[in-house]
Amino acid sequence: MSDVLVPQVVTFKLGDDLFAADIYCVERVLRYQKPTPVPNVPEWVEGVIEYQERIVPVVDLRERFGLERRAPRPETRIIVFALDSDWVAARVDSVLGVVSLASQQLAPPPPLFRGLAAEYLQGILRVDDRLIVFLNVPRLLSSTDRLMLREAADALVDA
Repeated sequence: MSDVLVPQVVTFKLGDDLFAADIYCVERVLRYQKPTPVPNVPEWVEGVIEYQERIVPVVDLRERFGLERRAPRPETRIIVFALDSDWVAARVDSVLGVVSLASQQLAPPPPLFRGLAAEYLQGILRVDDRLIVFLNVPRLLSSTDRLMLREAADALVDA
């Protein structure tokens, strides 16, 4: 296999686990700010923030992935993802940095990842003897999820 570079990735942590997202899907990394709560949304939606004069929903990725809830810490960050014309933010435990990858570092998700969890995965990365879960960011939210979040945000603005 050649050393063709795949896009750079932004690496971050949820608990002890390492994750990555394509840098082209990342609009910005922000210091944590408590989102404004929104009624009638799933528990994994922490609320909304205002960013660049837009109301952006914040997903708690720990909750979305079924991990134990954790209070924000000084290293907690919000990653604003660009999903087509929408922005969706995700609360993560910490952001580690940007890594350039060679294509041989990316392996397809193992068969044990099935169902909903597999939808979120683009593959598994091996970087310096560590395994990193490479997220398929556009699939973190279904079109139904996006519509529900947009409607909730619009209702908050109209209130």
